[in-house]
Amino acid sequence: MNYENQVCVDACTSCFAICSYCADQCLEKDGMEKCVRHCLDCLEICQTMASLAARGSQNLGAVAAACAEICDACADECEKHGSDHCKACAEACRKCAEECRKLADAHARKAA
Repeated sequence: MNYENQVCVDACTSCFAICSYCADQCLEKDGMEKCVRHCLDCLEICQTMASLAARGSQNLGAVAAACAEICDACADECEKHGSDHCKACAEACRKCAEECRKLADAHARKAA
């Protein structure tokens, strides 16, 4: 386990779980297809990101940047809705995006 990346792993794992719940809840509601799609994309990249960060992958910087972008897009969509699960999802996505950006920036500085 690469412990220097643990904060990012934790944020991604939490985001994965909350996006999973949000997608499940939004499946039951008409007009929430876009929210569900964003959540599904986000949970997939977060699961991958957590795995790569845990083992300190050489591709971590690129995936972290992509994860931050996808998390921000999911948060933008979830913030449009008033349900508690969408609010929680947006919050988790913002936290995950922040941690992924930190990791991406750190890897960019190492590469320079």
